[in-house]
Amino acid sequence: MKLRILKSAVTNPWFNLATEDWIFQALDPDSHTLFLWRNSETVVIGRSQNPWVECKIDKMEADEVFLARRQSGGGAVFHDLGNTNFTFLSPKADYDQAANFTIIINALKKLGIDADLSGRNDMQVGDKKISGSAFKHAADRSFHHGTLLVNANMQKLGDYLNPHPLKLKAKGIKSVRARVANLVEFNESINHETLSEAIIEAFCEYYGDTAPVEELDEASLAKQPTLNKYYQQMADWDWRFGKTPEFTHHIETRFDWGIIDLHLDVKQAVIRDVVIFSDALNVELIELLKNTLTDIKYNQVDIKTKLDELGRAHPELAAQIDDVSVWLLGEMEG
Repeated sequence: MKLRILKSAVTNPWFNLATEDWIFQALDPDSHTLFLWRNSETVVIGRSQNPWVECKIDKMEADEVFLARRQSGGGAVFHDLGNTNFTFLSPKADYDQAANFTIIINALKKLGIDADLSGRNDMQVGDKKISGSAFKHAADRSFHHGTLLVNANMQKLGDYLNPHPLKLKAKGIKSVRARVANLVEFNESINHETLSEAIIEAFCEYYGDTAPVEELDEASLAKQPTLNKYYQQMADWDWRFGKTPEFTHHIETRFDWGIIDLHLDVKQAVIRDVVIFSDALNVELIELLKNTLTDIKYNQVDIKTKLDELGRAHPELAAQIDDVSVWLLGEMEG
């Protein structure tokens, strides 16, 4: 069976995850394919995860960190240029998950690092996790991807994956943190290029064949309409946020003009139902807040815009509306 080796020169995560989908959905499955890539600073969440539960959206936006949602399951991970990501695609009949792990472990041995498989998904050196994986299967093909920590910024990993504990009753999967280590701790000369070369070499050795390395860049989008379609999906707000499982955000506070007990029911990242309990004397204020917040995106910009508009439309209530706006936006920041 022929081999195919793809390597991305692009660090935009939406491009790379779109390339993964293109590989999985459109590429000829009658080959063993290896795809190597890495991303600029990005939090990648699993298909069934809630970004507001998993990461600090406001800090990511301020620091221009990407948010990406992959098609496969699993937990949230932080990617930067210190990560090397690998993807294997094989015909379902010839798919061998153990072979994929063996290729990575053999590549690390070439660099003087002894790694072992830990459980079904992870690889570790000693008691430290250095790699996690996820899997996907279709009728005629199977897909295995994972990340290797080469020289990732562990501080930023903590910054973006340790959210403020919002009062969210969230469905979906929450990440489990593990003890992790960078591969440079075991070989200080390792980097993305040396690791990629070792993986390609181990891949070819395992299957007893060779193949040219195909470099992918932005020009690939123009040549592959299907790839461009997947890119647009990955970059789209509705995919990254709108696919969030249903959740409820409940917050409560006391202002000098009354108590506000606010319940937001959020479906597909849109506030579908608003319940407010309050002892405020102005019943009109409560009704206006409920109507304004219903059917808008669970997004700080949208919420601020709508509440600002409400305050301008009702200047006699502007001070109380501003109180609610500042409080709600602050709770969403964490």
